Amino acid sequence: MTILEARQITKTYAVGDRNICVLDNVSVAVPAGEFLVIKGSSGSGKTTLLTLLSGLDKPSSGRILIEGRDITDLKEDELAPLRNTTIGFVFQSFHLAPSLTAMENIMFPAELRRDVRAEEKAEILLRRVGLIERSHNFPHQLSGGEKQRVAICRALINDPKIVFADEPTGNLDSANGKAVLELLLELQKERQSTLVLVTHSTEIAEMADRVVLLKDGKIVCDGARVH
Repeated sequence: MTILEARQITKTYAVGDRNICVLDNVSVAVPAGEFLVIKGSSGSGKTTLLTLLSGLDKPSSGRILIEGRDITDLKEDELAPLRNTTIGFVFQSFHLAPSLTAMENIMFPAELRRDVRAEEKAEILLRRVGLIERSHNFPHQLSGGEKQRVAICRALINDPKIVFADEPTGNLDSANGKAVLELLLELQKERQSTLVLVTHSTEIAEMADRVVLLKDGKIVCDGARVH
C-alpha cells in the first residue's frame, strides 16, 4: 500500500526578478513500512522535497497525497491535526523547547491531543531510549545525542504512521550519530512506521530499503537496495 505520494511536484522561489526552480517535476511513491532515504549534495533539493512531502510547505505545482488523501490545498488548521497524529518529525537541530524538561518535550504532542496517557507513554519511550534518569533535565543539560533521543521520542509519542527525519545525525559526532540512527531504525521497525530520511551520507543510504537520489532538483536515480 502506498502511504505517501508526490505527483509531478515543482517548487520555485522568486529571488528578485528571477524564479529559482528548486524541484523540477518530481514524482515519488512510498509504500507503507519502507525506510526511504532522499540523498543528494547540498542544494540538490532534498530538504525542500521533505518539507513538501510532510505538508510543511506547498508545491508550486503538483500534488501531495498521504494515505490517498490530497493534502496539497489543505489549510493550516486542517494540516495541524494531520501533522500531530499521522506524522512525526526529527530535525538536525533537535528543535526542543528550552523551557520544558525532556519529559515535557516528549509529552507535548500527546497533550495537544488531550491524551490522558501522555505521561505514561513518554516514560515508556524514555526508558526505551535509556534516558529515564534524565527525564527532568532541561535541553541545555543534555548532550547532543541525548537531545536527539528526546526528539525521536517526541516524534514517536503519537504513534505516527510516517516519520520524517532531516539530517538527524548532522549535528552529532560519528559515535552518537551511529547510535541515534540505529535507535531510530529499531523503533521504526518495532512500530512498523514509514521512515523518510534526508541525508548526504552514503553510509546511511546503504542501510535504507530504497534511495532516491536528487541532483539539481530532479530525481536522477530511484532504486531499491539489496541487503
